Amino acid sequence: MGNSEKRTFLVRLLSGCVLFVVVVGAILISRYSLLALLYVMCIGTMLEFYKLARAQGAEPNRTLGISAGILLVSSAFLYTQQDSNFIQNNIGMLLVPVVMLLMFCIFIAELFRKKEKPLANIAVTICGIFYIALPLSLLCFIAVGGFKFPMIEAQAYQPWILLSYIFIIWANDIGAYLAGVTLGRHKMFPRVSPKKSWEGFVGGIVAAVGIAILCGWLIRPGITFWAGLGLIAAVSGVLGDLVESLIKRSIGVKDSGTMMPGHGGWLDRFDSLLIATPFVFVYFIIFALI
Repeated sequence: MGNSEKRTFLVRLLSGCVLFVVVVGAILISRYSLLALLYVMCIGTMLEFYKLARAQGAEPNRTLGISAGILLVSSAFLYTQQDSNFIQNNIGMLLVPVVMLLMFCIFIAELFRKKEKPLANIAVTICGIFYIALPLSLLCFIAVGGFKFPMIEAQAYQPWILLSYIFIIWANDIGAYLAGVTLGRHKMFPRVSPKKSWEGFVGGIVAAVGIAILCGWLIRPGITFWAGLGLIAAVSGVLGDLVESLIKRSIGVKDSGTMMPGHGGWLDRFDSLLIATPFVFVYFIIFALI
């Protein structure tokens, strides 16, 4: 390994450690620090997504889009608080129609913005809300154990549930990388991501399911549940990575931004999480009903 590669590795390692400490710390300290983390992730990732859209000629309405995203996260957070009073619960519920009205205001705003490609502007602005803010808001539900999660008190803040899910996502990324580097021979999706291999895909699934089973053994709400969660998170997480690669390749950029030295931007770090979270959320609901 040359000096340049060593420096790159050290930069990636250091920035990765910083991200680990920030994310884990914010989740463990309190639910309010989690909310602050979600706000930062929402704003940073949506700004980056809209910047990528501008590179393709669209002019998204960043103000309305990010405002709707923040309100959506706020609504989910207030709705899932165990000790919320009547006013807080109703604010959480009322924010949902406010978000809906804001999305329709995105259509109306194009009448006054006088931008080219109004349809593309509207579509990209709303896409940012669904692609980024909606999954982040669903993390609030995962943080309280989903709906009637087995052996977990409904709507009690459970930071280890959310952390375990994030560890599964990270394990999938690390396992896929290591297996791909050492064993990768068969390209998985060369048109979108030339470096991804089927061997890496399998390695990521094995790592994710392994960590998931470990979490199930430690938390003890059901190893079978966690094994299934690991499988769903791994598969959908890889698809999320490929979706972001597709977006970047269509624009002709390597990284979505420069938020983390050696790692890229917000989307580069959270692409797997964004697509995986809705699938995991639905898995929570289905498991609660059976």
